[in-house]
Amino acid sequence: MMEILNPGLYTTIQDLGRPGLQHLGVPVQGAADVAALILGNRLVGNEPGAAALEITLLGPSIRFHAPAAIALTGADLGPTLDGRPLPTGQVVLVERGNVLAFRGGTRGCRAMLCVAGGIAVEPVAGSRSSDPLGRLGGLPGRPGLPLKAGDRLPLGRPAVPLETLAGRRVRWTFVPDAFVARVVPGPQAGFFPPEAWKVFWESEYTVTAASDRMGIRLEGPPVPRPPGEVLSEGQPLGAIQVPPSGQPIVLLAGRATVGGYPKLGVVVTPDLPLLAQARPGDRIRFRPMDGSRAEELYRHWWRLLHSQRVIVPGPATGDQRPGPDPGGREGRLPGAGPPPPLS
Repeated sequence: MMEILNPGLYTTIQDLGRPGLQHLGVPVQGAADVAALILGNRLVGNEPGAAALEITLLGPSIRFHAPAAIALTGADLGPTLDGRPLPTGQVVLVERGNVLAFRGGTRGCRAMLCVAGGIAVEPVAGSRSSDPLGRLGGLPGRPGLPLKAGDRLPLGRPAVPLETLAGRRVRWTFVPDAFVARVVPGPQAGFFPPEAWKVFWESEYTVTAASDRMGIRLEGPPVPRPPGEVLSEGQPLGAIQVPPSGQPIVLLAGRATVGGYPKLGVVVTPDLPLLAQARPGDRIRFRPMDGSRAEELYRHWWRLLHSQRVIVPGPATGDQRPGPDPGGREGRLPGAGPPPPLS
Protein backbone atom coordinates (compact mmCIF):
# COMPACT_ATOMS: atom_id res chain seq x y z
CA MET A 1 0.00 0.00 0.00
CA MET A 2 1.07 3.59 -0.68
CA GLU A 3 -0.04 6.57 1.40
CA ILE A 4 -0.28 10.07 -0.06
CA LEU A 5 1.32 12.53 2.38
CA ASN A 6 1.15 15.52 0.01
CA PRO A 7 -0.71 15.26 -3.31
CA GLY A 8 1.44 17.68 -5.29
CA LEU A 9 -0.07 19.88 -7.97
CA TYR A 10 -2.23 17.35 -9.78
CA THR A 11 -1.72 13.62 -9.26
CA THR A 12 -4.18 11.08 -10.66
CA ILE A 13 -4.51 7.36 -11.27
CA GLN A 14 -4.23 6.56 -14.98
CA ASP A 15 -3.98 3.54 -17.24
CA LEU A 16 -4.73 3.23 -20.96
CA GLY A 17 -8.21 4.67 -20.48
CA ARG A 18 -11.67 3.70 -21.79
CA PRO A 19 -11.46 3.45 -25.58
CA GLY A 20 -14.54 2.42 -27.51
CA LEU A 21 -17.12 4.22 -25.33
CA GLN A 22 -17.09 7.71 -26.82
CA HIS A 23 -20.38 7.05 -28.64
CA LEU A 24 -21.91 6.72 -25.16
CA GLY A 25 -20.42 10.04 -24.04
CA VAL A 26 -17.64 8.41 -21.98
CA PRO A 27 -14.24 10.12 -22.53
CA VAL A 28 -11.20 7.94 -23.11
CA GLN A 29 -8.90 9.60 -20.55
CA GLY A 30 -5.82 7.49 -19.72
CA ALA A 31 -2.19 8.57 -19.43
CA ALA A 32 -1.27 11.74 -21.29
CA ASP A 33 2.18 10.27 -21.99
CA VAL A 34 1.25 6.74 -23.00
CA ALA A 35 4.88 5.87 -23.82
CA ALA A 36 5.91 6.65 -20.23
CA LEU A 37 3.07 4.47 -18.90
CA ILE A 38 3.82 1.49 -21.13
CA LEU A 39 7.58 1.56 -20.62
CA GLY A 40 7.34 2.16 -16.87
CA ASN A 41 5.00 -0.80 -16.50
CA ARG A 42 7.26 -2.99 -18.59
CA LEU A 43 10.20 -2.10 -16.34
CA VAL A 44 8.42 -3.30 -13.20
CA GLY A 45 6.97 -6.45 -14.77
CA ASN A 46 3.37 -5.25 -15.16
CA GLU A 47 1.05 -5.51 -18.12
CA PRO A 48 1.70 -2.43 -20.32
CA GLY A 49 -1.67 -0.87 -19.43
CA ALA A 50 -1.56 -1.35 -15.66
CA ALA A 51 -2.70 1.60 -13.53
CA ALA A 52 -0.02 4.03 -12.36
CA LEU A 53 0.20 7.55 -10.97
CA GLU A 54 0.42 10.49 -13.36
CA ILE A 55 2.31 13.35 -11.70
CA THR A 56 2.14 16.91 -13.03
CA LEU A 57 4.97 19.45 -12.58
CA LEU A 58 5.05 19.50 -8.75
CA GLY A 59 5.18 15.96 -7.45
CA PRO A 60 3.58 14.40 -4.38
CA SER A 61 5.08 12.90 -1.24
CA ILE A 62 4.29 9.20 -0.86
CA ARG A 63 5.04 6.75 1.98
CA PHE A 64 5.36 3.06 1.15
CA HIS A 65 3.82 0.68 3.67
CA ALA A 66 5.42 -2.42 2.14
CA PRO A 67 8.48 -3.23 0.05
CA ALA A 68 7.99 -2.41 -3.63
CA ALA A 69 9.72 -2.03 -6.97
CA ILE A 70 9.08 1.31 -8.66
CA ALA A 71 10.01 3.05 -11.90
CA LEU A 72 9.61 6.73 -12.72
CA THR A 73 9.34 7.53 -16.41
CA GLY A 74 8.48 10.65 -18.40
CA ALA A 75 9.69 13.98 -17.07
CA ASP A 76 12.48 14.14 -14.50
CA LEU A 77 10.76 16.09 -11.71
CA GLY A 78 13.60 15.69 -9.23
CA PRO A 79 12.53 12.49 -7.41
CA THR A 80 14.10 11.56 -4.08
CA LEU A 81 13.74 8.60 -1.74
CA ASP A 82 14.23 9.57 1.89
CA GLY A 83 16.04 12.64 0.60
CA ARG A 84 18.43 10.83 -1.76
CA PRO A 85 18.20 11.45 -5.52
CA LEU A 86 16.51 8.78 -7.60
CA PRO A 87 17.25 7.94 -11.24
CA THR A 88 14.44 8.17 -13.77
CA GLY A 89 13.79 5.45 -16.31
CA GLN A 90 15.16 2.79 -13.95
CA VAL A 91 13.74 0.32 -11.43
CA VAL A 92 14.50 1.02 -7.79
CA LEU A 93 13.59 -1.15 -4.80
CA VAL A 94 11.94 0.63 -1.88
CA GLU A 95 11.41 -0.58 1.67
CA ARG A 96 8.57 -0.21 4.11
CA GLY A 97 8.55 3.33 5.50
CA ASN A 98 10.48 4.93 2.63
CA VAL A 99 9.14 8.28 1.44
CA LEU A 100 9.19 9.27 -2.22
CA ALA A 101 9.20 13.02 -2.85
CA PHE A 102 10.02 15.46 -5.65
CA ARG A 103 12.20 18.56 -5.70
CA GLY A 104 10.93 19.80 -9.07
CA GLY A 105 12.47 19.86 -12.52
CA THR A 106 13.06 22.30 -15.34
CA ARG A 107 12.10 20.19 -18.37
CA GLY A 108 9.00 18.16 -19.00
CA CYS A 109 5.54 18.33 -17.50
CA ARG A 110 4.45 14.83 -16.45
CA ALA A 111 6.02 11.80 -14.80
CA MET A 112 4.54 8.33 -14.39
CA LEU A 113 5.10 6.36 -11.19
CA CYS A 114 4.72 2.67 -11.98
CA VAL A 115 4.78 0.12 -9.15
CA ALA A 116 5.18 -3.63 -9.48
CA GLY A 117 1.67 -5.07 -9.24
CA GLY A 118 0.02 -1.83 -10.35
CA ILE A 119 -2.45 0.42 -8.52
CA ALA A 120 -5.22 -2.01 -7.58
CA VAL A 121 -8.30 0.20 -7.25
CA GLU A 122 -11.49 -1.25 -8.69
CA PRO A 123 -11.91 -0.67 -12.45
CA VAL A 124 -14.94 1.25 -13.71
CA ALA A 125 -16.11 0.64 -17.29
CA GLY A 126 -12.98 -1.40 -17.88
CA SER A 127 -10.46 1.17 -16.61
CA ARG A 128 -8.99 2.53 -13.40
CA SER A 129 -8.26 5.93 -14.97
CA SER A 130 -9.48 9.02 -13.14
CA ASP A 131 -12.01 10.88 -15.29
CA PRO A 132 -12.97 14.26 -13.77
CA LEU A 133 -15.49 14.94 -16.56
CA GLY A 134 -17.53 11.78 -16.03
CA ARG A 135 -16.57 11.33 -12.36
CA LEU A 136 -15.36 7.81 -13.09
CA GLY A 137 -12.42 5.75 -11.88
CA GLY A 138 -9.72 6.63 -9.40
CA LEU A 139 -10.55 6.14 -5.73
CA PRO A 140 -14.09 4.87 -5.06
CA GLY A 141 -14.83 7.52 -2.44
CA ARG A 142 -13.98 10.41 -4.81
CA PRO A 143 -14.47 9.07 -8.32
CA GLY A 144 -12.57 10.90 -11.02
CA LEU A 145 -10.86 13.38 -8.71
CA PRO A 146 -7.12 13.91 -8.14
CA LEU A 147 -5.48 12.42 -5.07
CA LYS A 148 -5.32 14.25 -1.74
CA ALA A 149 -3.34 13.90 1.49
CA GLY A 150 -4.32 10.81 3.45
CA ASP A 151 -5.35 8.72 0.45
CA ARG A 152 -4.19 5.11 0.61
CA LEU A 153 -3.68 3.22 -2.61
CA PRO A 154 -3.79 -0.60 -2.72
CA LEU A 155 -1.17 -2.38 -4.80
CA GLY A 156 -1.53 -5.58 -6.78
CA ARG A 157 0.64 -8.64 -6.47
CA PRO A 158 3.92 -8.32 -8.41
CA ALA A 159 4.26 -10.73 -11.33
CA VAL A 160 7.88 -11.62 -10.47
CA PRO A 161 10.11 -11.40 -7.37
CA LEU A 162 11.05 -7.77 -6.72
CA GLU A 163 14.78 -8.43 -6.56
CA THR A 164 14.76 -9.65 -10.18
CA LEU A 165 13.58 -6.21 -11.30
CA ALA A 166 16.26 -4.12 -9.61
CA GLY A 167 18.29 -1.92 -11.93
CA ARG A 168 16.30 -2.56 -15.12
CA ARG A 169 16.24 0.60 -17.21
CA VAL A 170 14.75 1.89 -20.43
CA ARG A 171 16.41 3.48 -23.46
CA TRP A 172 13.99 6.20 -24.50
CA THR A 173 13.89 9.98 -24.53
CA PHE A 174 10.64 11.20 -23.02
CA VAL A 175 11.28 14.97 -23.22
CA PRO A 176 12.64 16.26 -26.55
CA ASP A 177 15.18 19.03 -26.88
CA ALA A 178 12.70 20.89 -29.11
CA PHE A 179 8.97 20.35 -29.56
CA VAL A 180 8.22 19.70 -33.25
CA ALA A 181 4.96 17.89 -33.99
CA ARG A 182 4.02 16.29 -37.28
CA VAL A 183 0.48 16.82 -38.51
CA VAL A 184 -1.86 15.18 -41.03
CA PRO A 185 -4.83 17.15 -42.45
CA GLY A 186 -7.83 17.26 -40.13
CA PRO A 187 -11.53 16.53 -40.75
CA GLN A 188 -12.26 20.17 -41.60
CA ALA A 189 -9.06 20.97 -43.49
CA GLY A 190 -11.14 22.37 -46.36
CA PHE A 191 -12.96 24.75 -43.99
CA PHE A 192 -9.85 26.93 -43.74
CA PRO A 193 -8.57 29.37 -46.36
CA PRO A 194 -5.23 28.54 -48.03
CA GLU A 195 -3.38 31.19 -46.03
CA ALA A 196 -4.25 29.33 -42.81
CA TRP A 197 -1.78 26.59 -43.64
CA LYS A 198 0.99 29.07 -44.44
CA VAL A 199 0.55 30.80 -41.09
CA PHE A 200 0.35 27.51 -39.20
CA TRP A 201 3.44 25.89 -40.73
CA GLU A 202 5.61 29.00 -40.54
CA SER A 203 4.73 30.04 -36.98
CA GLU A 204 5.99 29.08 -33.55
CA TYR A 205 3.41 28.73 -30.78
CA THR A 206 3.87 29.08 -27.03
CA VAL A 207 2.18 26.78 -24.51
CA THR A 208 -0.05 28.80 -22.18
CA ALA A 209 -0.82 28.28 -18.49
CA ALA A 210 -4.41 27.39 -19.44
CA SER A 211 -3.21 24.03 -20.80
CA ASP A 212 -4.21 20.84 -19.00
CA ARG A 213 -4.89 17.15 -19.62
CA MET A 214 -7.73 18.07 -21.97
CA GLY A 215 -5.56 20.02 -24.35
CA ILE A 216 -2.56 22.24 -24.98
CA ARG A 217 -3.71 25.83 -25.48
CA LEU A 218 -1.30 27.75 -27.66
CA GLU A 219 -0.54 31.42 -28.26
CA GLY A 220 0.96 32.82 -31.41
CA PRO A 221 0.00 34.17 -34.83
CA PRO A 222 -3.76 33.54 -35.23
CA VAL A 223 -4.71 30.92 -37.80
CA PRO A 224 -7.04 32.56 -40.35
CA ARG A 225 -10.50 31.01 -40.55
CA PRO A 226 -13.89 32.06 -41.92
CA PRO A 227 -16.71 33.04 -39.54
CA GLY A 228 -19.08 30.36 -38.34
CA GLU A 229 -18.66 26.94 -36.84
CA VAL A 230 -19.15 23.32 -37.84
CA LEU A 231 -21.48 20.69 -36.41
CA SER A 232 -20.24 19.09 -33.22
CA GLU A 233 -18.66 15.69 -33.78
CA GLY A 234 -16.32 13.20 -32.18
CA GLN A 235 -12.87 14.49 -31.27
CA PRO A 236 -9.84 12.38 -32.19
CA LEU A 237 -6.77 12.32 -30.01
CA GLY A 238 -4.31 14.95 -31.21
CA ALA A 239 -6.89 17.02 -33.09
CA ILE A 240 -5.87 20.65 -33.58
CA GLN A 241 -8.93 22.77 -32.96
CA VAL A 242 -9.04 26.39 -34.06
CA PRO A 243 -11.55 28.52 -32.08
CA PRO A 244 -12.70 31.98 -33.26
CA SER A 245 -9.58 33.54 -31.68
CA GLY A 246 -7.39 31.63 -34.15
CA GLN A 247 -5.23 30.30 -31.30
CA PRO A 248 -4.83 26.52 -31.79
CA ILE A 249 -5.69 23.88 -29.17
CA VAL A 250 -4.11 20.39 -29.38
CA LEU A 251 -6.43 17.82 -27.80
CA LEU A 252 -4.86 15.36 -25.34
CA ALA A 253 -6.03 12.28 -23.43
CA GLY A 254 -8.48 14.17 -21.21
CA ARG A 255 -10.50 15.64 -24.09
CA ALA A 256 -14.29 15.56 -24.14
CA THR A 257 -16.05 13.18 -26.52
CA VAL A 258 -17.43 15.84 -28.91
CA GLY A 259 -16.68 19.41 -29.92
CA GLY A 260 -17.65 21.99 -32.49
CA TYR A 261 -14.47 23.92 -33.27
CA PRO A 262 -13.12 23.10 -36.75
CA LYS A 263 -10.07 20.85 -36.78
CA LEU A 264 -7.23 21.99 -39.00
CA GLY A 265 -5.13 18.88 -38.55
CA VAL A 266 -4.30 15.94 -36.26
CA VAL A 267 -0.92 15.38 -34.59
CA VAL A 268 0.49 11.94 -35.36
CA THR A 269 0.21 9.56 -32.41
CA PRO A 270 3.96 9.03 -31.72
CA ASP A 271 4.40 12.79 -31.23
CA LEU A 272 1.58 13.17 -28.70
CA PRO A 273 3.46 11.76 -25.68
CA LEU A 274 6.17 14.32 -26.42
CA LEU A 275 3.67 17.19 -26.62
CA ALA A 276 2.18 16.00 -23.31
CA GLN A 277 5.56 16.92 -21.78
CA ALA A 278 5.35 20.56 -22.90
CA ARG A 279 4.98 22.92 -19.96
CA PRO A 280 3.77 26.55 -19.97
CA GLY A 281 6.28 28.72 -21.80
CA ASP A 282 7.59 25.93 -24.04
CA ARG A 283 7.39 26.54 -27.78
CA ILE A 284 6.01 24.20 -30.43
CA ARG A 285 6.36 24.11 -34.19
CA PHE A 286 4.32 21.97 -36.57
CA ARG A 287 5.31 20.13 -39.74
CA PRO A 288 3.12 18.43 -42.38
CA MET A 289 3.07 14.66 -42.84
CA ASP A 290 1.36 12.40 -45.35
CA GLY A 291 -1.32 10.10 -43.93
CA SER A 292 0.20 6.87 -45.25
CA ARG A 293 3.60 7.82 -43.82
CA ALA A 294 1.92 8.57 -40.48
CA GLU A 295 0.40 5.07 -40.38
CA GLU A 296 3.77 3.50 -41.08
CA LEU A 297 5.37 5.63 -38.37
CA TYR A 298 2.69 4.65 -35.85
CA ARG A 299 3.14 0.91 -36.45
CA HIS A 300 6.91 1.17 -36.10
CA TRP A 301 6.60 3.25 -32.88
CA TRP A 302 4.11 0.83 -31.32
CA ARG A 303 6.26 -2.20 -32.07
CA LEU A 304 9.29 -0.46 -30.61
CA LEU A 305 7.41 0.44 -27.41
CA HIS A 306 6.75 -3.26 -26.83
CA SER A 307 10.11 -4.59 -28.01
CA GLN A 308 13.00 -5.88 -25.93
CA ARG A 309 15.37 -3.50 -27.70
CA VAL A 310 14.47 -0.62 -25.39
CA ILE A 311 14.73 -2.51 -22.07
CA VAL A 312 18.16 -2.93 -20.48
CA PRO A 313 18.34 -5.72 -17.86
CA GLY A 314 19.67 -4.91 -14.41
CA PRO A 315 22.59 -6.67 -12.77
CA ALA A 316 21.80 -10.08 -11.32
CA THR A 317 23.16 -9.04 -7.91
CA GLY A 318 24.22 -5.91 -6.13
CA ASP A 319 22.68 -3.06 -4.19
CA GLN A 320 20.19 -1.03 -6.24
CA ARG A 321 19.47 1.71 -3.73
CA PRO A 322 19.14 5.29 -5.01
CA GLY A 323 22.16 6.85 -6.62
CA PRO A 324 23.21 8.69 -9.76
CA ASP A 325 21.85 7.44 -13.07
CA PRO A 326 24.89 5.80 -14.68
CA GLY A 327 23.36 5.98 -18.15
CA GLY A 328 22.03 9.52 -18.06
CA ARG A 329 20.28 10.27 -21.34
CA GLU A 330 22.99 8.83 -23.57
CA GLY A 331 21.92 6.09 -25.92
CA ARG A 332 18.19 6.47 -25.35
CA LEU A 333 15.86 6.19 -28.27
CA PRO A 334 13.81 9.24 -29.09
CA GLY A 335 10.07 8.80 -28.76
CA ALA A 336 9.45 10.55 -32.07
CA GLY A 337 10.75 10.13 -35.31
CA PRO A 338 11.42 7.35 -37.29
CA PRO A 339 13.43 5.94 -34.37
CA PRO A 340 17.10 5.38 -35.32
CA PRO A 341 18.61 1.90 -34.89
CA LEU A 342 20.23 1.13 -31.58
CA SER A 343 23.98 1.00 -31.56
